[in-house]
Amino acid sequence: MIAKTPNTPYYAVIFTSILSDNKKGYNEMSQKMIELAKHQDGFLGVESAREDVGITVSYWRDLASIKNWKMQTEHTEARNLGRSLWYKHFKVRICKVERDYEF
Repeated sequence: MIAKTPNTPYYAVIFTSILSDNKKGYNEMSQKMIELAKHQDGFLGVESAREDVGITVSYWRDLASIKNWKMQTEHTEARNLGRSLWYKHFKVRICKVERDYEF
């Protein structure tokens, strides 16, 4: 599903990842994080796709909302598990969305 974002500007956090061979518990945690993010102040939406490379883009009102999400306790625990169990590699990019359009 394509996220319904507000008028610009807003921010996007692009999380790109490659999974390790150990995927036990990954899907459950991924779903839990999406549900948790939906309740964070400043969260605007999320889009995700996974094949060889996973890409999740979450949308946020401002940089403070992104920082608060990064510091959220359960998200920090999930990130630590990701580093130790689930990911071979990941990269996070934070972007300001200045314009969008759709069809």
